[in-house]
Amino acid sequence: MTAILQKTVPYNPLAEVKLPGIQPLPAEGWLAADDAFAGQMAEREHLLSARREAVLQLAPGAMAAAQELLELALNGIDPGAVTVAARADGRRVAVDRQDPLGTLGRLTQQDFCLLQKPEGAAEHVLTGAVLCFPASWTLAEKFMRPLTGIHQPVDSYGSDVAARVQRLFDGVQAGRPLWRFNALWYQDPALFQPRSQFAPRDKSHGSRAGYLRTEKQMILRLPQTRAVVFAIHTRVVARADVLRQWGAPDGMQTGVPAGTPA
Repeated sequence: MTAILQKTVPYNPLAEVKLPGIQPLPAEGWLAADDAFAGQMAEREHLLSARREAVLQLAPGAMAAAQELLELALNGIDPGAVTVAARADGRRVAVDRQDPLGTLGRLTQQDFCLLQKPEGAAEHVLTGAVLCFPASWTLAEKFMRPLTGIHQPVDSYGSDVAARVQRLFDGVQAGRPLWRFNALWYQDPALFQPRSQFAPRDKSHGSRAGYLRTEKQMILRLPQTRAVVFAIHTRVVARADVLRQWGAPDGMQTGVPAGTPA
């Protein structure tokens, strides 16, 4: 299969950032399309048709949050859309409010995870996701697990980082989204790269690999259901293009593995 690549990254993915590296996100910046839109959307369509159970999960109790997220996205993509919405390339997509995450998966490049905090619980739980582009984690293993369970076995996700992330999820305010990025060198440019938490990590990746995989990870609060949305915009860029744009030496920021919702 032909690699689906971007040519540039709108932030410096080689910059060293102290975890968790959170900063404010302009409210209009969370659903931006880029130069790989056509290729990524074709891959999303394929995965949602052929591998739906692997890329989409939704707990019954999270339906209202998923529907609220869909309406929020529609307001940014095609305000006023009711039964059909026009996405960034002009293609019209049927709006199915009984399949809100499936509809989102066909409208935007971003993946979405819904996290809700049950009454009396200490942590947010992953109650829904459309995750077409996992990087070294598997949705089925993380669905309905709390934040600490989602991040097993990430070495850098110790108790201090876990507490900071939970405070972040508790404190994020509606209308004031946040973002961070991560990045790792990959040998394989494929977008769909699930890996069981029990499987060994591919040691062929490293600073000499041919591709940089970076995620812009966005965190926002839904005002009505109060669920937290973790949105992921994945970019895979050839090594030469990364170094041409940023003129940076080899090396990579310290951070959690790409694709991990931290």
